[in-house]
Amino acid sequence: MPSINLLPWRQALRQRRQREFFVALAGATALALVVALLTHLLISSMIDRQQRRNDLLTAEIAELDKAIEEIAALEERKGRMIARMEVIERLQQSRPEVVRLFNEMVEQLPEGLYLTSVRQTGRKLEFNGVAQSSTRVSSFMRNIDASETLSTPDLKVIQTGRDAGPGAQFTLYAQLRGPDPAAEPAAPAGTRETRR
Repeated sequence: MPSINLLPWRQALRQRRQREFFVALAGATALALVVALLTHLLISSMIDRQQRRNDLLTAEIAELDKAIEEIAALEERKGRMIARMEVIERLQQSRPEVVRLFNEMVEQLPEGLYLTSVRQTGRKLEFNGVAQSSTRVSSFMRNIDASETLSTPDLKVIQTGRDAGPGAQFTLYAQLRGPDPAAEPAAPAGTRETRR
């Protein structure tokens, strides 16, 4: 029987299989690297796109914040303008009141009494004057009480005798009739004073 040596054939087959295995392993490794690279590029592009969107949103938010600040500043200016308009409107409404007040004072002054000063603080009036006698001051108080414009006469000081000079010097307080100033919006308190 002839003898056949199969060892080189098996060894060649084993080497060929090893080469095929290493080629397949290299191919799989290359494919894994390509897939990893593509995945990295895809994720990187998604991150870049999201970053651009975030930057755009940040810029839009900054513009909206500026707009909100401008709106708040405009609202504050609007409030100040409305407050000024209300003050001007109240002053316009009180113009005839001053005329009525002076007219009423002239009508209510009795003979033998004259005023040296009139001071107004809010709705309160302070009258300083000289009368021929204290009965003239009493008459003035009755006239104020009966008045349509003035009310609540309150005599604080009356001086008679040598120190006071001729007649009786007096200080009298009264209130203006009309709406309660506490019900009106707050305005800068002013003091009007008239001297004769």
